[in-house]
Amino acid sequence: QVQLVESGGGLVQAGGSLRLSCAVSGRTFSSHAMGWFRQAPGKEREIVAAISRSGTMTYYADSVKGRFAISRDNAKNTVYLVMNSLKTEDTAVYYCAANSAVFSTTYFRGALEYTHWGQGTQVTVSS
Repeated sequence: QVQLVESGGGLVQAGGSLRLSCAVSGRTFSSHAMGWFRQAPGKEREIVAAISRSGTMTYYADSVKGRFAISRDNAKNTVYLVMNSLKTEDTAVYYCAANSAVFSTTYFRGALEYTHWGQGTQVTVSS
């Protein structure tokens, strides 16, 4: 059973930074392409960033491009999301997710392509 646990959320002022972490257990971490999603109140869950199994390929939503960075440390079974220049519109619950396509070489952008999810961590950006 794959388990994902996010941490690092919190309250930050606009313009500030946070680093989210997602620790993965239960299966070889390098088997999974990973993604970060977010869901704000009253809105649908949306992709924020994604990374391939090797970490060589990444994707960013246009709304976070240039401000957020996704990375992974396969030795630590952890994926990170560094968020800089935060805006109030970044306020949401952030979820990490794992894809289970064993031979994948790319990232995945759709929520339905992910089979395992963390419980989420709240990020609140104040003005």
